[in-house]
Amino acid sequence: MAKKGWICKLGVCLLGVGLSWSFAEAKPQEVKSVRVGVTGPMKSTDGENMWRGALMAQEEINKAGGVKLGKAKVKLELVKVDTNEEMSVSDAVLAVERNVNKVDFFVGTKRSESALAVQDVAMKNKKIFISCGAVHPELCSRVAKDYDHFKYFFRVVLNSTYMGKIMFLHLGDVAKIVKEELGIEKPKVAVLADKLKWADPIVAAVEKNAPNMGLEVVGAWRPSANASDVTAELAAIKEAGAHIIFQAVSGPMGVALGKQWGELEIPAALIGGNSYGIVKTFWDATGGRGNYMTTQTSVGPAKLTNKTMPFWEGFVKRFNDFPGYTSSSHDAIYVLKEAVERAGSLDPDKVVVEMEKTDYAGAFGRIVFYPRDHEWAHDLKFGPGFNTWVLIQWKAKDKVSVVWPYGWEGVTYEGSEKYQLPPWMVKQLKKK
Repeated sequence: MAKKGWICKLGVCLLGVGLSWSFAEAKPQEVKSVRVGVTGPMKSTDGENMWRGALMAQEEINKAGGVKLGKAKVKLELVKVDTNEEMSVSDAVLAVERNVNKVDFFVGTKRSESALAVQDVAMKNKKIFISCGAVHPELCSRVAKDYDHFKYFFRVVLNSTYMGKIMFLHLGDVAKIVKEELGIEKPKVAVLADKLKWADPIVAAVEKNAPNMGLEVVGAWRPSANASDVTAELAAIKEAGAHIIFQAVSGPMGVALGKQWGELEIPAALIGGNSYGIVKTFWDATGGRGNYMTTQTSVGPAKLTNKTMPFWEGFVKRFNDFPGYTSSSHDAIYVLKEAVERAGSLDPDKVVVEMEKTDYAGAFGRIVFYPRDHEWAHDLKFGPGFNTWVLIQWKAKDKVSVVWPYGWEGVTYEGSEKYQLPPWMVKQLKKK
């Protein structure tokens, strides 16, 4: 028995040595592709455009040979991850959890409430996650507060604080036009915004700062982002005598708003942000009633960089639609590609170091991230010479124009046009 036990132990030892030799001699598995999960509400316009932007980048990169890793080039692969995040936070989390071991990186997300939960999953698994749609500042303030844990998160769209600032700048421009063209000394402003977290700071900012701009705030209306009828809100806004409607809308309610605003010929300029109003299908969805509405987005038919118009025209030709702000997934893919190539590795810690060095002139403008000691670490840097976003105005079927920035801090992009008040508004208010 003793001899048998000794032989068994020897056998185990020899087996262990054999395994050690086997592992020592094995070559590291070659990387055959870089896999990126594109996460978003794929059944919605925003999710669809997120996928389209990423798809265009993938095809362009692979056509040029792929992603360089060391001396080799490998293909870029995309994995579509339908998060259903506009309807369910838990659906978004489960979708990402199911794919976290199938991809190397993530780009995407739209709804901030869901993005915060998805961010937790990605950070726990040390997956670089680039947001192309969720805009709440907390997503990046988390990086500043706990860098080691959240450092894998970046954003290629402006946060809602900057979005609000841009809307304010345009609000001032429109108020000036209302004063000059209609002779109204103190324009009245109504706020109409989603009843969602991302819009809270924008609504608060309007209520606090508009009076300092010589404007009167007549009220704030907060319908559901999924509302299909806002006639009651518009009637109340008209009754309040508003000359400008400041919108902050991210859901399908934006279609109802554009349509009913035009149908009722509300004598107030509809400006701000409406994510459903930045795509070509908005015209048909509103029956053309959304004409003259202005909305904020990350790209428009003007020369933000040398890459903007080729991308815009290529997107429209291929998909018969305008790229929405979530189509910034296109630039996110390129930023990721360049960081991976500089790192020469898919190791997330090495790629983060290179991501932080990003200075990329993309179709959506210049992309530079704030450093780790900024209050919004890894957020998109805003300002003249950096990223400004744009405001576009509907002018006719299939036609939108960039109307902001228009002389702001010396910035006017080639192809921009001056903002125009809705003709029915001019007609009704000039009578008074």
